[in-house]
Amino acid sequence: MPKKFWLPLLLVGLAAVIAIPSVIELTTRQTPASAPALVRPDAAAALPVWQDKPPQAAAPSAPAASLPATDAATAPEAALQEIFSAIEAHQLGRALQLTETLIERHPNYRLAHLIKGDLLLARTHPLSHFGAAPGAASEKIADLRAEALRRLQAYREKPATDQIPRYLLQMRPEQRYAVIVDTQRSRLYLYENDAAGGQPRFVADYYVSQGKLGADKFYEGDKKTPLGVYHVTADLSRQKLPDLYGSGAFPINFPNEWDRRRGRGGSGIWLHGTQSDTFARPPLASDGCVVLTNQDLDAVRGYLQVGLTPVIISPQLEWLSPETWAQEREEFARTLETWRSDWESRDTERYLTHYSKQFSADGQDFSRFAAQKRQVNAGKNWIKVKLDKISFFRNPGAEEVIVVSFEQDYRSNNLDNRMKKRQYWVREGAQWKIIYEGAA
Repeated sequence: MPKKFWLPLLLVGLAAVIAIPSVIELTTRQTPASAPALVRPDAAAALPVWQDKPPQAAAPSAPAASLPATDAATAPEAALQEIFSAIEAHQLGRALQLTETLIERHPNYRLAHLIKGDLLLARTHPLSHFGAAPGAASEKIADLRAEALRRLQAYREKPATDQIPRYLLQMRPEQRYAVIVDTQRSRLYLYENDAAGGQPRFVADYYVSQGKLGADKFYEGDKKTPLGVYHVTADLSRQKLPDLYGSGAFPINFPNEWDRRRGRGGSGIWLHGTQSDTFARPPLASDGCVVLTNQDLDAVRGYLQVGLTPVIISPQLEWLSPETWAQEREEFARTLETWRSDWESRDTERYLTHYSKQFSADGQDFSRFAAQKRQVNAGKNWIKVKLDKISFFRNPGAEEVIVVSFEQDYRSNNLDNRMKKRQYWVREGAQWKIIYEGAA
C-alpha cells in the first residue's frame, strides 16, 4: 500500500487496538452519529502498516528528542506535527520520545496517550485493524480519532501563504486582527490587518471544537454553532467562570440582524477555553460555542478587541488569490461609493435603485421606506454624506451577502446627524442591493 495511504490510516486508528483506561480516563464527549464521516473508505480494512520496513526502536543511548522551539502556546500543535513527520519517516523511536515529552508537558492530553499506545504496539508487530480493543469505548476512541484526523488535515493541507479568505474584503483601520473559523476543518485562522495596503496577513491557526451537532444554528438548544459575520462583544476572562470555560471567554453578537431576519435565534455563543481536566475537546463537543485549548486561547486573547474584532464562522473557507481578492474588493467599494453619491444627488428614484424590494428595517418594508425618503428629500436643498471607518465582509454560505459597517456623517440644509450604521447587501442578478440597514 502506498505510504500516502498508510500514514493517515495509522492516525485514524491511533491505538484503537489498545485499551488504555488505566493510563488516562477517557471522558471526552461522544461524537454524534450524524457527524460527517472523516475516515477514508478503505480505513476499516485490515492493514499491515509497516510491512515494507520494520520499525526501529530508539537506541538507549540516543539523546532525548525535544519538542520544536516554539512559543509555549503553540508547542502542542507543533509537537504533533513533528510526531506525524517522524511516523511518516518510520522514525518510531523519535516519534515515541516526542510523544512522551508532549505527555510530560500536558499530562491530560488524551490524544497524545493514544498516539503513544499505537507507537508502542507498532514496535512489536504491524497493526492489523483499528478499533477492536477489548474494553475500549468505541465512541470515545472515535472522538480522539476525529481530532487526530482534523489536526493531520490542517498539518498537511495548509492554505498557500499568498491566498486570502474571501470574506475579509475590507477591515477598518482600528480592526487590527480578524478571526475566521472553518467548521469543516475544526480550524480557527487569525489574520492581521495591513492598514497600509489593506491586504490581510496570515498570523496563525489553531484547532477548535464546535457544536455537538455541527454548524448552522437555528434555535436555542440545538447544539449547533452559528454561521455568519460577528464580532467580539465582551472579555469575560477576568470574571469568575465555571471550569467548563477554561481560561476565559469572549462572547460574540449572535444572533445578529441577518440571523433574526432569517428567523434564527439562541444566545450564549462564545469563544472560550477548555475545562481543566482535558487538554483538548473532540471536534464536535460543545453546545454551540467555539472552543480552543487554554494555551491557544491565551495566545489569541491578546489579539481580540472588544467591539471591534470580526469573528467570521464559515462551513468551509473560500480562498482567493491577491488579484481576485483585490478585484472583488474594488468592485464592491465602487458600489458603496455610488450609493453614497446618489444619496447626495437628491435624485431619490436613483438612490432607491440601490435597495432591494425585499428590504425591511425598523418595521418598514420597501414601500414605506421609499415613501419616507421621497417625503424627506423633498425638503432638502443640499445633502452631504461622508463615510468613515468602513468595513465590509462577505457573509459565509450559499447566499451572496456582504455585511457593511461604517460611521456616517450626514449633513443637509435642515439636519446634521452622525451615527454608526450597518447594512446587509445581497446580490440580485448582476447588482448588489441593500436588504437591511440600521444603527450598528
